[in-house]
Amino acid sequence: MNYQTLTQVMRRLALEAGDKIMEIYESDDFAIKTKSDESPVTAADEAADALISIGLREAFPDVALVTEEQADSHGEQASTFLIVDPLDGTKEFINRRGDFTVNIALVEDGRPTRGVVYAPAKGRMFYTDSVGKTVEEMGPFDKETVGETKPLQVSTPNNDALMVVASKSHRDQATDDYIGKYGVKDMTSAGSSLKFCLVATGEADIYPRLGRTMEWDTAAGHAVLAGAGGRVVRFDDHTALSYGKTGFANPFFIAYAPGVTLKDG
Repeated sequence: MNYQTLTQVMRRLALEAGDKIMEIYESDDFAIKTKSDESPVTAADEAADALISIGLREAFPDVALVTEEQADSHGEQASTFLIVDPLDGTKEFINRRGDFTVNIALVEDGRPTRGVVYAPAKGRMFYTDSVGKTVEEMGPFDKETVGETKPLQVSTPNNDALMVVASKSHRDQATDDYIGKYGVKDMTSAGSSLKFCLVATGEADIYPRLGRTMEWDTAAGHAVLAGAGGRVVRFDDHTALSYGKTGFANPFFIAYAPGVTLKDG
C-alpha cells in the first residue's frame, strides 16, 4: 500500500463526498428511507457512497472494500481492507444539526492504521498523513492542494477533572452511570465520529460508548485518534478494539487519552 497515495485519495474523496452531501443537506427537502435494521438512509448516504466506492476501487483495485451502504460487501473477509461510512450521523443530518461526517479508513491486521474524518457542515477535517500521524487541516479546502495543517496530540489528562465527550443521539443511563465513576470537570456531546476527533485534538479526554456500533462507524475515527497518540479498547476487558470481525459489529468500547485511569464497567 502506497500510504502517500492513499492519504491523497482519501482526502480528495472525502471532500468530493462532502460536496454531494451538502448539496442535499441545503436543499428544501430530501427523501428518507428505512433500511432493514430500521436505521434511516437518505439520498446523501447513497450519493456519497457511490462516489467514494468508485474512487477507491479505481485507485486500489486489489484491496477489499467494505462499505455500510453495500450489503454485499459485508461478507468480506480480508486482513487488509478499506472501510467506509459515507455519511456517519444520518440522524444528525436529517435533523440538520451538522454533526455528521464522511469516514474512510484502511484496516491492516485488525487495526485501523489510516483514516480521514471530514465534517462538511462544521468545516473540520482530520486525517492521518503518509506516516500515520494525525493532522487537522484548516479550511477552506482545495481538493488538489493541501492547505495549512496542524499536528494533533491527545491531552495529558487530570484524572480529577476530566473532559468527557458522549454521544448526542445515543446517550443513556448506563453511559451516565459509567461516566459517574470518574472525576469530571465538564462534559460535551457530539454526533458521529467527531467524538473520536475531539479526543484526538485534546478537546476531550475520554469517550465511552455503551451502545451498538459497526466497524464502519468507528474505523476512521479510531485511526485518527491512534495517530494522535490515543487508544480505543473494549469496555469489558480493556483489550484493544479489533477490526475484521464477522458481521463487523463492535462491542462496547472506550476511546481515551492514555493518561486516563480507566474504571471497570
